[in-house]
Amino acid sequence: MANDANAQKAQNFMNRGRQALEAGRYELAVEMLMQSLECSPDTLETRRLLRAAQIAHFRQSGGGGFGAKMKSMLQRSKVMGLVKKGKGAEAMAEAEKLLSINPLDGDNIDAAVKAAEAAGKPEAAAISVEAAYSGNQGDANLLERIATYYMMAKNYAKARDAYDKLAKLKPGDQHILQLLKNAEAQTTMSSGWSDSIGKKGGFQGILANKEQAKKLDQANKAVVTGDDAEALIEEKKKQIEKEPNNMNFYRALARLYMQSKRFPEAIQTLEQAQQVNSADPELDRMLSTVRAADYEARIEELRKEGKEEEAEALEVEKNQFVFDDLATRVDHYPNDLHLRFELGYQYYIYEYYDDAIQHLQLAQKSPKDRLQALYYLAMCFLKKGQTDMAVMQLETARDQIPTMDDLKKKVVYQLGLCAEDAKDYEKAYNYYKDVYSSDVTFGDLNERMLKIGKLLQESKK
Repeated sequence: MANDANAQKAQNFMNRGRQALEAGRYELAVEMLMQSLECSPDTLETRRLLRAAQIAHFRQSGGGGFGAKMKSMLQRSKVMGLVKKGKGAEAMAEAEKLLSINPLDGDNIDAAVKAAEAAGKPEAAAISVEAAYSGNQGDANLLERIATYYMMAKNYAKARDAYDKLAKLKPGDQHILQLLKNAEAQTTMSSGWSDSIGKKGGFQGILANKEQAKKLDQANKAVVTGDDAEALIEEKKKQIEKEPNNMNFYRALARLYMQSKRFPEAIQTLEQAQQVNSADPELDRMLSTVRAADYEARIEELRKEGKEEEAEALEVEKNQFVFDDLATRVDHYPNDLHLRFELGYQYYIYEYYDDAIQHLQLAQKSPKDRLQALYYLAMCFLKKGQTDMAVMQLETARDQIPTMDDLKKKVVYQLGLCAEDAKDYEKAYNYYKDVYSSDVTFGDLNERMLKIGKLLQESKK
């Protein structure tokens, strides 16, 4: 129970921090997000938000003077002292205070990176570096430090991009140009063909073998069909024979089969890959997608043949597969928040609201799925008759969606329904009006607004 309470406390602080950040109250945002990290230090989304708030506050306050430099020096000493003692978690906490003084200072970033590495948290180190990179790409010294870090972390593509910008800031600097060439070479070796697509010169410039260039042109097409597909399929099979442990070749072969709608062969290829590497979440995800697509193709074929009953039976089987597969993958990868959202949504569809809430609450931590998770959380609470809890989720979602997109329409409409049920007709009318001003055809808005408009007029008589 204590852990649950702590997690909820961290979530509340993060929500308040996010709202303060969006409202331009950067100092408050830093304070709220720091408190959220104290409750839940491993939440990467909070660190990303905090870094954005720190940079915004630093710029707004015009920081970076002599006093800030002295404070940074003292705080850096504290951080590095903890690093040397092997106290990584404590060093990370102090590093956040250091970055709150100046998040764009190269020495401060180095100290934060060392603290994160000492704590065994490379993702946190990357967040500090990437935030500084996006926050100040015109600082040549900082950019060089960032590029060096990316090379050390073997993220050669980002290192190459950083050195490329650095070369533009320092034209003619032979040392930088050499570092750029090294990063480009490492990117080529580590990423194969895919990273070169669309780049100036690309691989065409370094391929002497015309046949190889032709194969690359085939592979670069968004959809490969006919003879091109067969040629590439044979090529991938040969590559798998030469390097049976290279998962990229299996994935590429499976994609080619999928494009040709040869789903059984795609499934067989991915199952073969799983025998080599049984702990690859990307393979699991891809295999699930292919199996679902295979079901869809068979269902469509049955309907074309007029076998509606068989198609419906297979549809039920497919839905059961999707549910069971998600549950299995969540067991295998409990920290995959997108899987949590997908499984929570499935539980919602089948009206297991308590189970849905459990997974959707975790899915809130996913930047990608957070808003959808809040909406379906609210729907679960409504189904359980817990309107107050539903309204809290809906209001949080509404405040975090900047434009009246399809999701915000649904959120605000649901708020209107809640207000209408509570007989707060004026509030309900205003909610409906917000949606109506963006989409006059949404749901039954016309009827509801007419009905509530009459009720409001009668109450004023």
